[in-house]
Amino acid sequence: MTDNTSTRICFILRVKPEMLEEYRERHAAVWPEMLEALATTGWRNYSLFLDDDGLLVGYLETDDFATAQAAMAETAVNARWQAEMSAYFTQLEGRPDESMRVLPLVFNLEQQLAAATFAEERKTEQ
Repeated sequence: MTDNTSTRICFILRVKPEMLEEYRERHAAVWPEMLEALATTGWRNYSLFLDDDGLLVGYLETDDFATAQAAMAETAVNARWQAEMSAYFTQLEGRPDESMRVLPLVFNLEQQLAAATFAEERKTEQ
C-alpha cells in the first residue's frame, strides 16, 4: 500500500542491447552500501523493469524526489555506482541518475477509487 504523502516516480532509460545480460547480472546483487544509501536517502519501493529491447523502466516512491536525488548525489557510493553504470546506457546526458526521463502520472487506481468514494459519500450526505 502506498503512503498518501509519497510521490510516485516513474522514469525511463535505455540499456545498450549488447549489455542487457550483464546489466541484469549487476542488478541481481547490488552493492550493500548502495542499497543502504538508497534506503537512507528516501528511495522506497524502488524497482527496475528491463525489456529485451533495452527499455529500462524505473519506479520509486519518495517524499520529495529532488531531495532524494540530491542526497544520493552526495554519497560516495553513488558516484562509484554511476561511473560504472554509465557504460550500460545509450543517449545519456550526464550520469545515468541525471539522465532519467521522468514520466508524468496519468492514472492511479487508489487515487481514483478514493475520489470516487468521496464523491459517493458526498452524494449520500446531501
